[in-house]
Amino acid sequence: MADIEIASSDENGGAPVRCRYCGQLNQTRADGGSPRCGRCRLLLTGEPHRKFAELDKHEYVHPSDSRALAALKTIPGIDTALKKLLEVTGESAIRVIFTASAIKVTPHQCPDLHAKLQVACTTLGVDMPELFVQQNPTVNAFTGGVKHPVIVLHSSLIERLTDEEVLAVIAHEVGHIHAEHVLYLTAAHLLEALANVAIAAAPVASLVAQILSGTMRAALLAWARRAELSCDRAALLVTQDAHVIGRTMMKLCGGTFASKIDYEQFLQQARDFQKTYDEKALDRFWADIITSGLSHPFPVWRVSEILKWVESGEYQRLMDGTAESAAA
Repeated sequence: MADIEIASSDENGGAPVRCRYCGQLNQTRADGGSPRCGRCRLLLTGEPHRKFAELDKHEYVHPSDSRALAALKTIPGIDTALKKLLEVTGESAIRVIFTASAIKVTPHQCPDLHAKLQVACTTLGVDMPELFVQQNPTVNAFTGGVKHPVIVLHSSLIERLTDEEVLAVIAHEVGHIHAEHVLYLTAAHLLEALANVAIAAAPVASLVAQILSGTMRAALLAWARRAELSCDRAALLVTQDAHVIGRTMMKLCGGTFASKIDYEQFLQQARDFQKTYDEKALDRFWADIITSGLSHPFPVWRVSEILKWVESGEYQRLMDGTAESAAA
């Protein structure tokens, strides 16, 4: 269905509609279609949008994230080592790199992305980080930095997503900031980068090996994969539509071919995967072994985890303000 443009105030249109996400008042045309906000480009509906002014991260973090982080923190000297690593490699380098090689998003540059970032931040109660769009064929987005986080969206990812799905990606990255993942996550990204042959030959590679033990590196990457599950939940708290998360994951699996994929069948595939993982030890063994070499869990697995969270009632209890802390 084609989107309609936002009419100017002097045109004869329908009743003004306030965007439930960003709050802008929009004058819409009365010629049918699916009107979108002129600021954030998200669909205009009469449904309310919940904001979490004092959201506790323990109310939504995934149990696997909590367990992996607890295990990571039991390693003697891990926090000191990570802080030293980032002091040596330089947090400022992250900002220099993207200021020089990517597009900085502002209220005047890619304003709809800036508005979506503001929606995610105001929903979760997070200070606005800097946001960049980088030309990159890898379908990805990430958050880096420590004191001053930076979010980077790869162009190849956002070019294939709807506005609502882009909001989900941005909200996922804001979730990393809200869940206080950034110190560990930045170090994990550095370790992933060192897998590149060219970078592995650089002096920084030997420096990382000196500062972080093999045990620290393995535990850090194991935690980073599980942290993604928490941030999928954060994305759901912002989009407030589980199908937006599901369709985003479908596109991570199928790419541009996703337009030919039956979404309901994809959801069933996710449920079947979870059932097999829970019931068959050999399948669980291979899934765990294969993902141990990845930076993110399988997209289908991530869908199954979101479905479980919604169907457990925990998501709705949090939306209703009656959820208990996941750490309790």
